[in-house]
Amino acid sequence: MANSPELPEPPKSPEFPESPAPPSGAGRVRWRRFAVLTVPAVAVTAGLGIALAQGALAASFAVSGQQFKVSAKSLEGEGFAQYGGVDVNAREELIPVAVTAIREAKLNSLCQSVVTSLPVIGDISLNLTAGQKTPVEASNLFVDATQLSGDAVFKNIEIGRDASTLDKGPADAQGMQDLFAQQADWVSITNLQQTAWATNAGTFKLSGLSMNISKGKKECF
Repeated sequence: MANSPELPEPPKSPEFPESPAPPSGAGRVRWRRFAVLTVPAVAVTAGLGIALAQGALAASFAVSGQQFKVSAKSLEGEGFAQYGGVDVNAREELIPVAVTAIREAKLNSLCQSVVTSLPVIGDISLNLTAGQKTPVEASNLFVDATQLSGDAVFKNIEIGRDASTLDKGPADAQGMQDLFAQQADWVSITNLQQTAWATNAGTFKLSGLSMNISKGKKECF
């Protein structure tokens, strides 16, 4: 039998250069770094949510970045409560405070001061005084303080009561469940000095009010 003619080989497909491998990490989310950056923000948001839900937030507004000082020759109050709380500034940072709440309060020789440091100018002091002759009167008074001193007398005081069960102060004067608190029917404090982030009051009657601004540091104490 005659040999069959050999068929030509099919042409080879053209070869293309291989694409270079992407650099390590390119086009990928660095999940560990992402988690580290997002956890603090999530934690703050969650903390705010829990605090709101459990009534731990003290002031009903964003507090400034400055504390102020308050002094009084004497304070007398009906319906006293004190418990821990949290203030929040404009950056949503949480600030622990001791909330002092009084249903009806009278203060003699009230002084309030705050010092602001400005570029070039230096320290500027704002001072407010009232109640030199007629006492200052406040109802549903809340003070979010970090320091308080004076000589105090209480009537029918309860120390160590659950903060969520307080009932002698203003209607809204309650803290988080299981936290320490105290309350009394009546309180008297002489030579009162306190440093605070915020003050709230339903009514605040300032008899003989005087306010002035001056250069330098001039504080109530």
